[in-house]
Amino acid sequence: FLYFYVALPPINLQSSDFYTFIGILCVVYVVSALITSGMNVVSSGGGPKEYLRFIKTQCLPVGILFLALIAVAIVGSVLSMPLFRAAAYRDLLTVEDGNFAEDIAEISFSEIPTLDKDSANFLGDRQMGTLSDMVSQFEYSNDSTQINYQGRPVRVAPIAYADLVKWFTNRGSGLPAYVIVDMVTQEAKVVRLPEEEGMKYSFSEPLNRNIMRHLRFQYPTFMLSTPQFEIDEEGQPWWIAPRIIKTIGLFGGTDIKGAVLCNAITGESQYYEEVPAWVDNVYTPELIMEQYDYHGTLINGFINSVLGQRDVTVTTQGYNYIALNDDVYMYTGVTSVVSDESNIGFILSNQRTKETRFYLVAGAKEYSAMDSAQGQVQQMKYTATFPLLLNISDQPTYFMALKDAAELVKMYAMVNVSQYQIVATGDTVASCEANYRRILAEKGLVSADDADLPLTGQSEVSGVLEDIRSAVVDGNTLYYLRLTGDEHYYVISAAQQPEAVIFNVGD
Repeated sequence: FLYFYVALPPINLQSSDFYTFIGILCVVYVVSALITSGMNVVSSGGGPKEYLRFIKTQCLPVGILFLALIAVAIVGSVLSMPLFRAAAYRDLLTVEDGNFAEDIAEISFSEIPTLDKDSANFLGDRQMGTLSDMVSQFEYSNDSTQINYQGRPVRVAPIAYADLVKWFTNRGSGLPAYVIVDMVTQEAKVVRLPEEEGMKYSFSEPLNRNIMRHLRFQYPTFMLSTPQFEIDEEGQPWWIAPRIIKTIGLFGGTDIKGAVLCNAITGESQYYEEVPAWVDNVYTPELIMEQYDYHGTLINGFINSVLGQRDVTVTTQGYNYIALNDDVYMYTGVTSVVSDESNIGFILSNQRTKETRFYLVAGAKEYSAMDSAQGQVQQMKYTATFPLLLNISDQPTYFMALKDAAELVKMYAMVNVSQYQIVATGDTVASCEANYRRILAEKGLVSADDADLPLTGQSEVSGVLEDIRSAVVDGNTLYYLRLTGDEHYYVISAAQQPEAVIFNVGD
């Protein structure tokens, strides 16, 4: 019982943890029988023969069960091997060909995430200071999930009890807040829950309200992936636990079939084979990449994957997220199985439905592009985030943020996928894109007209200047302009638009 309570193995023949659990039960039974009931044989005057006879009678059935389980596990493992089921492994993931220019429309600046997970967690942790009345009781969990919330890419994370004593004194009301970080504006805020509606179920609970233990007791036979924290469109906190199934043999062909949704406040849970549309994280990036690797390596059979390796491809080491059509898509590159520094294309996979498309776009690997971007500002010693793939003037483009040692975003970079020596940087996303379009025009990759088009997600405005302000940001003078009748301020860099220094109110 203690092992089950701590390890939480599913009661399922397709789970290797179940066999470990049964094996431990058999061992505990045999040892207990030998020590307790066996002593009765000795104390009643029985000799060694009687004791051995008792062992045979009492323990042999358990030993046979133990050996039978081992045999089932071995046979099940062999029958699940890709050597015998190559076609089944290849078909775990259905991959369609996509058209880059049509499918990946030019995304507005309001939809481009400018942070990665580490930077978002750093900003989220800093926001814990706003909980002045409870900052000593709770801490940031560093377990954020990227979702689309009210049409924007954000990361959400629950807070956690600072230690066991803090859990004991606060468990009655639960966790009072969660943190949300806007991946575009880089704004982080703590969202407080109504009083007496704190989150009672989380990973920071050590006993029965631990979210994994709570779900195991409710669904003892389900194999569940690690629950992910999400919020619905009304801001209600939930735990999303995808249900794992094995589709090939006994242990092979890991896939997902629906998910259990658990209300983080009340603990009420329900299994959905078709998850609601607001849920964004069902298929993990690691599982999608694993399934694509099977698809890419076994495309022409198991023997070819080892010897000839014709048309064999695998995913690159890394991934990122992009928001499309109110869903979160996982992006990763695809390269030849032979180690080199180039990609032959990339895949986008919907993390809710597993719909996956392959785009044939030859170019540099993501880490080569990151090195190229870092080299452009090497004097600053910035590090690049893992890139996103954008469509800029129908050109596949790596976009990445450049961070300092404190995990703060300082600049942005765009690198052409096909020609990764084409690099543009800027203090803002807008200036970075303007520089990138200009370089594309100079290289003849786009027309001069394309280079002069309004920037992604922007339009031209005109009017009379009502207010002008300036500030020096990271060594660059920025001018903030407001037009009569317009509440917005438009930002112009003097380095990019020198004429801004002679603007006057009334122009």
